[in-house]
Amino acid sequence: MAEQEAVPGTQTGLLAGETLIVPGPKGAEPVDHGRPAAPKRPFSFGRWFKATGWRHLVGLVVVVFALFPIVFVVSSSLNPNGTLTGSNALFSKIGFDAYARILTNPDVPFTTWFGNTLIIAGVTALLTVFLGSLAAYSFSRMRFTGRRFGLITIVVVQMFPQMLAVVAIFLVVTQITDWFPAIGLSTHIGLIMVYLGGALGVNTYLMYGYFNTIPTSIDEAAKIDGAGHARIFFTIILRLVAPILAVVALLSFIFTVNEYVVASAILIDTDSQTLAVGLTKLVSNPRYADWAAFSAGAVIAALPVVLLFLYLQKYIVGGLSAGAVK
Repeated sequence: MAEQEAVPGTQTGLLAGETLIVPGPKGAEPVDHGRPAAPKRPFSFGRWFKATGWRHLVGLVVVVFALFPIVFVVSSSLNPNGTLTGSNALFSKIGFDAYARILTNPDVPFTTWFGNTLIIAGVTALLTVFLGSLAAYSFSRMRFTGRRFGLITIVVVQMFPQMLAVVAIFLVVTQITDWFPAIGLSTHIGLIMVYLGGALGVNTYLMYGYFNTIPTSIDEAAKIDGAGHARIFFTIILRLVAPILAVVALLSFIFTVNEYVVASAILIDTDSQTLAVGLTKLVSNPRYADWAAFSAGAVIAALPVVLLFLYLQKYIVGGLSAGAVK
């Protein structure tokens, strides 16, 4: 069918002087029989910067501010001199002597420290997520005596930093060593138990708030089908709260890798220490501090954290509970 031209002032329901835009064939652009479009305004840098450009500038400043420490550490790790004095000029000298020195020095069991760190951090992250999710599910879905008091206690306990309890923790672990040496001083199990006790409160409260966002109608529908609390928790709830589990696991892993105070008090033997404790020995000597080797060890220690974050970011960003109500 041929296109119909718009005639101003005809019996088309239009007022005098108005025009009609008639669509063309299927897939084609509409035909405008009215006045021509206004000319496009020329680009103005001032107008663009006022609207959106300043946001790019702020973002660039933040990125530079965040990346500078990382770039400085990488530059220090590549400095053959082993001091920070020559690292002021970034990448002025490049060499892998520090990496070779820290990996082959028999007095520095870096690979043992690295393995200890991965084991302690991995087990702590898994157990923290498991125990914290069990406690959060209990507080969120069950009603029992002392529930409100327990939630308030968790919040109050988190007001006091763990550093205040280092002396008490050391004395308790020392007493446990006399009775159960397997979970006492210089044991990974003992350190993991201390980490679990310290992180259980804050992670429980964090997951408790996320568990409350899951509709209880899902639990009720599962109970009608004959499912109990254990089946609902393991087969339904854990899948819906996967984003908060990923966040808790990542935060727990990062905290365990970087923690120094408690680990230095409990891990006395050199072969049982973590990277945070072992690498500190490289710069503890005031006469000679091998900052290049320390920076190289810090760069290697950061790799598992970066890889874990890249793996878990799809769970952190995604909201898996969005379609659960449908």
